[in-house]
Amino acid sequence: MSVSDEFTLDFARADRIGLEEAVYCAGKSPAQVDAILDAAAERAARFLLTRLDPDKHAALRAVHREALDYCPVSRTAVFGVARAVEGPARIAVVAAGTSDVPVAREALRTLAYQGRAATLVADVGVAGLWRLTRRLEEIRAHPVVICVAGMDAALPSVLGGLVAGAVIGVPTSVGYGVAEGGRTALDAMLASCAPGLAVVNIDNGYGAACAALRLLHAAERLAAA
Repeated sequence: MSVSDEFTLDFARADRIGLEEAVYCAGKSPAQVDAILDAAAERAARFLLTRLDPDKHAALRAVHREALDYCPVSRTAVFGVARAVEGPARIAVVAAGTSDVPVAREALRTLAYQGRAATLVADVGVAGLWRLTRRLEEIRAHPVVICVAGMDAALPSVLGGLVAGAVIGVPTSVGYGVAEGGRTALDAMLASCAPGLAVVNIDNGYGAACAALRLLHAAERLAAA
């Protein structure tokens, strides 16, 4: 059995759901990732790679490593021709702290891969609410807000009471002891009293971006009907 027998790529996903397949690299060997990129190159396909850590990126064959647009902060890479990002930005990605930026950048890179402009608003957590209030009108200008927060994850609830657009919470694994690797943040978001707050899994910036894209796609289909 060859490595190519270990995966089946979904080249038709974008036609079905409007979102292209992404390659989740955690748990895959460099040889498996190389083989996936070989198959993509044969079809002149493009792929977003997520959870590609620097060591695994360095272990890829040079032909693929040099072809990737790699971001070590978000551990994402784009294989193939980049799609033009068109504005105006309709999604704000709001990060509570600088430590939450890697997850926020995963969301931003996913949106850019799909050709969507987005605005990053970083380090506006509840420890200093003045930082949030001075950028609140900028955030409100976006119909969809992705809010990335760890520790007690209070920021999504605060935003949920201040903005009219859709708010998607992303709990992160940032925090000490009782934060339990993001479980406390996840529970806090799920227990939020802010009505209509949607929540994705811990550290899942990719999933939050896909949820935001589905919302925009639905709105655009309604507008075109």
